[in-house]
Amino acid sequence: MKRPLHKRIISRRLRKEPSGIDLRALAKKVRYVGSREHKDRPSPAGQPRPRADASICPMTSERDFETATVWLRSALLSKRFGGAWEGDFPRYVWYRVSASEVYEARLINRSAGEYKGYPLELDQIPRGV
Repeated sequence: MKRPLHKRIISRRLRKEPSGIDLRALAKKVRYVGSREHKDRPSPAGQPRPRADASICPMTSERDFETATVWLRSALLSKRFGGAWEGDFPRYVWYRVSASEVYEARLINRSAGEYKGYPLELDQIPRGV
């Protein structure tokens, strides 16, 4: 019998930062590093190893990774984040490129502020993003 795919339920709601957090200082620390599980081509994250249930992120070049880092920092300063805070960083950060294109960044290294990212479907976009 084939094992069913279990999807993690993500609470996609904007949340406030904890008291005492300096978003400007935090934005200087965060960085997009990508993930092989959201790639279908080689990238600075390594050789692709896409998961069957993972959306594919088109960011595959060094320049794309730099752009994603700018987006991540901008979204953080615009307070487009949610989920629990892990150390000094929010678990999720969202960046809107256009009316129908929103990326979700997920914290993957809480000590270094490193994130992976992927596009969201229209019905997954958090209200207010």
